[in-house]
Amino acid sequence: MIHCGRSVTNERYKQREAMSVQFKIAGMFFLLLGLAACGSGAKLPKLPAEAKVLAFGDSLTFGTGADSAQSYPSVLQGIIGREVINAGVPGETSAEGLARLPAVLDEHQPALLILCHGANDFLRGLSEQQAANNIRAMVKLAKDRGIGVVLIAVPKFGLMFSPPEFYAKIAEEFSIPFDTGTLSRIIRDNSLKSDAVHPNGSGYRMLAEAVAERLKVAGAI
Repeated sequence: MIHCGRSVTNERYKQREAMSVQFKIAGMFFLLLGLAACGSGAKLPKLPAEAKVLAFGDSLTFGTGADSAQSYPSVLQGIIGREVINAGVPGETSAEGLARLPAVLDEHQPALLILCHGANDFLRGLSEQQAANNIRAMVKLAKDRGIGVVLIAVPKFGLMFSPPEFYAKIAEEFSIPFDTGTLSRIIRDNSLKSDAVHPNGSGYRMLAEAVAERLKVAGAI
């Protein structure tokens, strides 16, 4: 009888533990959903027809895996009718991007920055916290100059291909629009990729269309 009682007690304990884990997972899901809603509802000033848009990042911005005319900045320019400058550097880490950004902003004087960075940090196993700090600093640098910012979340390349939480938190902190799922969907779909980590022309078009929709919702176009 004692053995049976202990078995029942252990089973109930395991059930309570499982329920606790489920509640924690659900809580995290709704936290991320709330952060995403905050970022997606942020607004931007209307972009004048002569405004310059700076697409800043690494190979995902440069357009590796497709012709230059198929890169997402090139496609986006055709969609929104504003000049979109491709300032993507393949292989660049977020630390290198932070060091490069001030001179690029000085050179082009954009009205809007579209920031897509972090992929090379993840691929090289660099500190996720440092990547977050660098991307936050890039957003602040642009905002301090009166430049609008749109943030594109980059997935960690692995089993789930999901972006780290810090993208949503940065978007909330600065009240900026951000795209949280498009690159994840592209990287999960082999028909939209040129290799394991880069979109093909169709994938870049999908990203450009998602960014254009985000600009429309934010009131920029």
